[in-house]
Amino acid sequence: MSNLADGVLKVGAPLLAVSLTRSPVEVSVIGTATTLPWLLLALPAGAVADRMDRRRVMVVANVLRTGVLLGIATILLLGVRNLWVLAAAVLLAGVAEVFADTCAQAVLPMTVPRDRLAWANGRIVGLQTVGNDFLGAPLAGLLVAALPAAILGAPAILYGAAALLLAGMPGRYRSAQGRTAGSGSGSGSGWRKEIGEAMRFLWGHRFLRTLAVSAGLLNLSSAAYFAVFVLWAVGDGSAIGIPSSRYGLVMSALAAGALVGSLVSARVTVLLGEGRTLVGTWLANALLLLVPVIAPVEWALYPTAVLLGVFGAAANVLVISTRQRLIPDALLGRVNSVYRLIGMGGMPLGAALGGLVGELGLQIVFYGSVGVSLIAVGLVWRALTDQISGPLTSAPTISGISRSR
Repeated sequence: MSNLADGVLKVGAPLLAVSLTRSPVEVSVIGTATTLPWLLLALPAGAVADRMDRRRVMVVANVLRTGVLLGIATILLLGVRNLWVLAAAVLLAGVAEVFADTCAQAVLPMTVPRDRLAWANGRIVGLQTVGNDFLGAPLAGLLVAALPAAILGAPAILYGAAALLLAGMPGRYRSAQGRTAGSGSGSGSGWRKEIGEAMRFLWGHRFLRTLAVSAGLLNLSSAAYFAVFVLWAVGDGSAIGIPSSRYGLVMSALAAGALVGSLVSARVTVLLGEGRTLVGTWLANALLLLVPVIAPVEWALYPTAVLLGVFGAAANVLVISTRQRLIPDALLGRVNSVYRLIGMGGMPLGAALGGLVGELGLQIVFYGSVGVSLIAVGLVWRALTDQISGPLTSAPTISGISRSR
């Protein structure tokens, strides 16, 4: 439910922004506002996830998103169509998302055996993809044309439904760290100590550190690319020239591929090895970003989007499962938050950079994004080949990398 809401916001907010302005800098404000909370709040969210009942935090986050979006949707209904009102909506929704998503990834290992994490993550990523892109993207295209305020109102209702479902989930979901926290551990120094412990663990684990840096570069380049891609693809003055109603179909094609990738990732990983699968999927994703630039025609967008979805989801399942295996449960929320600060903290910077560079030319943004992505793939390749003898020809497994520092 919450990912269906995310999908409507993710696609609908930029489309609504394009109806208000054609400036790359101004359109990129939406992408920056959406991802900025990860840069500012990832570390506190991780500490909260390791101290409090993770399910309850997710419930509260969804309730807050419901209230905020309903309020701002009402403002839009009153006729106030302003880019900064829209940016405020996605920013506040993003704040709640940081806490909800950090806790969600920490809840899963508390319900699924470690040897079933790849299987479970594949199904969850598949369901998230269906909500985010397969259903949310085309729904956003329809809502933008029919009732712009529904771009915020519909997600608000869906977040409320997600909160109700989570509230009925039985059991307690507090880590050992949270259960044993003393009464004095709520001080600022206690929180800093716990966050510092997580930072030391991640920095001391060479492969996780490299993975985080590479993910950060990939997300920075992706955010820059897609912050202005809507200007390349949508509208009469764009290079591709598709109407906003069909832009959602492109996202649906990506979702169809992602659904396949999430379901087959575990099986492909067994056949090829985790290291080879990760490097191969990330490399394919980077090169596929060139297709809409080299061939700016609508028919080429759909197969490209499908393949981006397949490789992106497969890599996502593998990376999440690897983190959940290598990080102890008592540290999972905090280390995940440090990882995601590095991995996702570059997204608002990338979106802003994409808007600024896009004023000079959108193609400069696209080619630069591909270059940065290739650098990120090279870092992971080097980390794996240094860790395991041989240049990935023996199908090495990430799970064989030690949990020790």
